[in-house]
Amino acid sequence: MTKDNIRRRRDDLPELYPRRGIAAWRLWLTLALGSILFFWGLDVLGFSLQRLASGSQRLGDVLLMMWPPQSKGQFWTYLNGIGQTLAMAFLGTLTASILAFVLCLFGARNIMPLGPVRFIVRRSSDVIRGLDSLIWAIFFVSIVGIGPFAGVLAIAINDMGVLTKLFAEALENTEKDQIKGVRSTGASRIQTIRFGVLPQVIPVLVANSLYFLESNVRSATILGVVGAGGIGFYLMDRMMISAWREVAFIVIMILFTVAVIDSLSRALRARLLGQTTISGR
Repeated sequence: MTKDNIRRRRDDLPELYPRRGIAAWRLWLTLALGSILFFWGLDVLGFSLQRLASGSQRLGDVLLMMWPPQSKGQFWTYLNGIGQTLAMAFLGTLTASILAFVLCLFGARNIMPLGPVRFIVRRSSDVIRGLDSLIWAIFFVSIVGIGPFAGVLAIAINDMGVLTKLFAEALENTEKDQIKGVRSTGASRIQTIRFGVLPQVIPVLVANSLYFLESNVRSATILGVVGAGGIGFYLMDRMMISAWREVAFIVIMILFTVAVIDSLSRALRARLLGQTTISGR
């Protein structure tokens, strides 16, 4: 067998031949570099088993102080906070979805033929979603003041950047045969988008918005910690004064609310995406 034949056989069946040179040490070099970075990171972060053990002991003490959970007569106040959190999540997601739907029409390649317009929309959404909703919440709290309105703005702005990208990609992945069929009837560009593109993507867009609503219920709780209102504000307030039984009660309310929203959102998304699959067939 000639060297050329051996080389071709090695290229076709590399698993039958041992690696040589740098390739043979690539895995070990990667593992060594990963190990060095891992232990260097632990050292920079000040990780130690002693701190972990003492922290675990304090965690156990806090969990004991949380039992039994009590509202201390503040049930309706906390329920109102849950309502504010849900309202923040819903209004923020709805606003973001509407704005993203408009912007995605200018960012999708098969809808907007002008490259500079698509570039501006895409890069602007990259910049917006580059900042976490918590940063946006701190920013809007300093502008509009403490309260749920700042949380709504933070969720809307952050989600708008992400949903614009997702919506635009959904538009670009539509089936071309259906679009050609509508266009063959003599439909205008707007009519083609209305009857050839949107029926394919609307269920997907709504499903994405429902997923973000589910996620934003949790995010809205965190935003309340920095002054954006909702149940997160009461949670932080109770933690600051070490009212651990009330903290436990609030946490249980949050978990129950999130579980209900997750179940409803999952069922609606499955139904929407199932209808999309059936209609696509």
